[in-house]
Amino acid sequence: MMTATPDTTDLLSMRLFFETGATRSYAFRKQQLELLRQAIVKYDVEINKALYADLKKSPEETFSTETGLILSELNNTLKKLHRWMKPQRLKNNLVNFPSSAKLYHDPLGVVLIIAPWNYPLQLLLIPLVGAIAGGNCVVLKPSELAPATAAITEKIIKDVFPEQYVKVIQGDGAAIIPGMMQQFRFDHVFYTGSIPVGKIIYQLAAKDLVPVTLELGGKSPAIVERDADIKAAARRIALGKFINAGQTCIAPDYLLVRDDIAEQFIATLKETITRFWGKNAKESSDYGKIINERNFDRLSSYLNEGKLVMGGETDRSSLFMAPAILTDVALEAPVMEEEIFGPVLPVLPFKTKEDAMAIIKKNENPLACYVFTSSAKKEKEWMESIAFGGGCINNTAWHFANHSFPFGGIGNSGIGAYHGRHSFNTFTHAKPVMKTPTWFDPDIKYPPLKGKMKWLKLFIR
Repeated sequence: MMTATPDTTDLLSMRLFFETGATRSYAFRKQQLELLRQAIVKYDVEINKALYADLKKSPEETFSTETGLILSELNNTLKKLHRWMKPQRLKNNLVNFPSSAKLYHDPLGVVLIIAPWNYPLQLLLIPLVGAIAGGNCVVLKPSELAPATAAITEKIIKDVFPEQYVKVIQGDGAAIIPGMMQQFRFDHVFYTGSIPVGKIIYQLAAKDLVPVTLELGGKSPAIVERDADIKAAARRIALGKFINAGQTCIAPDYLLVRDDIAEQFIATLKETITRFWGKNAKESSDYGKIINERNFDRLSSYLNEGKLVMGGETDRSSLFMAPAILTDVALEAPVMEEEIFGPVLPVLPFKTKEDAMAIIKKNENPLACYVFTSSAKKEKEWMESIAFGGGCINNTAWHFANHSFPFGGIGNSGIGAYHGRHSFNTFTHAKPVMKTPTWFDPDIKYPPLKGKMKWLKLFIR
């Protein structure tokens, strides 16, 4: 794939198209969203082939974690867009009586969306839905590490949208993106990926005061209390951890299990993994592969950093790594200091909540946190003790699919949020406007102010 910084003329043509006002109407935005929805359905077979080529995703997994989520986001947005676009009436205060107040949502302009390789279609197109709904022109940068998906994405976008409205940029992101951001001022940059690259994007945007949304990662814990439903916890943790071969930003990165149930829980987890993907996960049509050799080698090195109590079978030629469970892991080991992003799951027993919190604080602000307990009191204690992006009680990962939830991180795990109305808000500017009639214009607001203090205190409160 060729790598070249896009011609600035192309980006300027997008700016000119935006400034015509063509993207602003409800009818236009609705039409574009409907066209995108039709294209996702039209190219379903090619999408399935591409995601199998890049990540060995089955059609069922592709629908559950990629196309189905995109279609759901499109359906929800089409249903609610008119309401979101309508100026929102707000309350006014006494000092501004009898003015009215409204909140308008203005398009930002030309925005850049940069996607990762692990869910290469939906993490590009779900933000696109929000950007279109917001009335923007959009530059899309798919991940070059998932080339088949990048190719079908470009085919879809070219089939649906004119290039001055939505444009796909291909190539090596590390080479293309800095040059593009230095030559052209985007009105918003939306990046999903690693923390180190997110910091680079943030620095590039800062010089021109470009607002950013950063959807990053971190080490997301799953905590299993002794009163948890062990069978349900094992099923839900196994799914959240090992779907897409563990290459999920909100996957449980490591488990903290009460020491007196740890042995029982590990045994149940092992049985669950075998039930889901068989004794040889390599033969399972539901189990994916590692994205490339670089990540395969990194993940393979983790297998030697603890006691391997299950899995760990590998085949570099096919980028296969079986679901692996590690125990007796040192907190200073790389597997406990780096985001794993693969099918390796350290299990750490803990005696007290303080012990668990000390481990969590070594990697603060995870993108997700999962707590398994039947106690409302413990649930409350854990939720109030940990700062994290979003999470679940007695589940993992599925909060991502809730349109009502803002999805995003905190601190090291990201800036900003999206999904549903939150995507629309991210890709628009909330513009407050006050309208004041002229028939009421009391002198108390105007100089001279001497002697009016008691009235000012009455109205300004």
